[in-house]
Amino acid sequence: MNVPSRRTVLLRAASVLAAGSVGMSAWAQLAGTGRTQVELSQLQVQRSDEGLLLNYAVRFELPHDVEDALLKGVAVVFSARAEVFRERWYWYDRSRAVAERHWRLTYQPLTRRWRVSVEGLSQHYGSLSEALAVMQRGSRWRIMDQAPANDERDHYVEFSFQLDRDELPRPLQIGLSDQSEWTIAVARRVPISLAR
Repeated sequence: MNVPSRRTVLLRAASVLAAGSVGMSAWAQLAGTGRTQVELSQLQVQRSDEGLLLNYAVRFELPHDVEDALLKGVAVVFSARAEVFRERWYWYDRSRAVAERHWRLTYQPLTRRWRVSVEGLSQHYGSLSEALAVMQRGSRWRIMDQAPANDERDHYVEFSFQLDRDELPRPLQIGLSDQSEWTIAVARRVPISLAR
């Protein structure tokens, strides 16, 4: 029985990881497919004295069905999630920090204004595009209190942005799995070694 050398085992493991990362990037590109195209135009991680900061920009047009539901009084929740991982070759990658944001978007027909609620605070906007702009861009979002040291190159961030269909009223959730217009989502992984 031939026992593979350590080098052979490492090369096989590297090819499996490479295939997995290709699959992950393909998944990130396909996450916004369907009728609603979602583009993650900016995703940047930076170290600072405040901790690990994230900047992002997401672009999408709200589908007609979602906008129609909003105009009929249905609240829609969008969420962003950033999780910091440390790579480990001998076990699953270790989660070091998780940060989440949730925005609740509603339309008020009496005032004809849009309201965005986040972390207990609400702000009113005159148009849907202004309300969406608040969620579609994030700047200096602290996702970890203490950033990994500069010599630690084995960390990465998994970022996702989506319309949270689980927060919709139960009667509306029935049959949504077949409707791609209600799937607004994008995800991507970025190494922290690229942070400045």
